[in-house]
Amino acid sequence: MKLIPIPDALTIVVDADACPVKSEIEETAKAFGASVCMVASYDHRMEAREGVRVVQVDRSSQSVDLYIMNHIRPKNILVTQDFGLACMALGKGAVVLSPRGEQYTDENIDYLMERRHQGARLRRAGGRTKGPKAMTEDDRKAFQQKLTKVLQIEQEKPDV
Repeated sequence: MKLIPIPDALTIVVDADACPVKSEIEETAKAFGASVCMVASYDHRMEAREGVRVVQVDRSSQSVDLYIMNHIRPKNILVTQDFGLACMALGKGAVVLSPRGEQYTDENIDYLMERRHQGARLRRAGGRTKGPKAMTEDDRKAFQQKLTKVLQIEQEKPDV
């Protein structure tokens, strides 16, 4: 199977396996003329649409992350819930958002990674941690507003 690279300019790359805001991404991208690349395992049935390319990879646990890391470019916008993937994408110059509209930055990613590590340690020791709260309509609106703001900023940046 030949995998097509992710384009450089105004592309929203989505860690799509468990992304709850796919329709909001598509709607916002269309308004800005941005392209969308949804990356998911074969376990998730997805179909390409106008402006939305779908890349499906094997079902091993890190295949989606590896594809994204091998293809993401500076100025791409990545949407993911995965702090580890977010950390690596920041290092490659991407803008990274959570599905709730939080922007991952060099300033907050260390804290988020440490929090993830502490939770994993607690669970390994037999403790319990709370999972994420259910997505609300307000969460979806907050995400869409943040994505709109990021797209506006990225469009206004001069090409270097």
